[in-house]
Amino acid sequence: MKFALDTGSATYRISSYDSGQVTINTETVTHSVIVMPERLIRDWPPQRFEELEMRHADALVELQPEIVLLGTGARLRFPAPQFMAALQARGIGIEVMDTGAACRTYNVLMAEERNVAAALLMI
Repeated sequence: MKFALDTGSATYRISSYDSGQVTINTETVTHSVIVMPERLIRDWPPQRFEELEMRHADALVELQPEIVLLGTGARLRFPAPQFMAALQARGIGIEVMDTGAACRTYNVLMAEERNVAAALLMI
């Protein structure tokens, strides 16, 4: 899906997503990624949902976002309760959704100038 609306003052916007890729600004990324309004982490280690571990939650906590959007690939899948609890214990909200929904939601929250992190596993 390609997006047309370009609002907000963030450096990193998701301009489109498709199976196996997300385009951030004009860069196409084909592996798991964390996108924040002012930061892009191109090499987020888990490549598949089954690889999510507590250390990945800890890495998200270090970024200190207000909310994390966890895109779990082509379909919605919930991580272990401990994964979510690690973020919530630090006052960080977490929303779990498929990667397409996470991309769309990221753009809305980014345009509202929220401190959001989209942690995206590829579709």
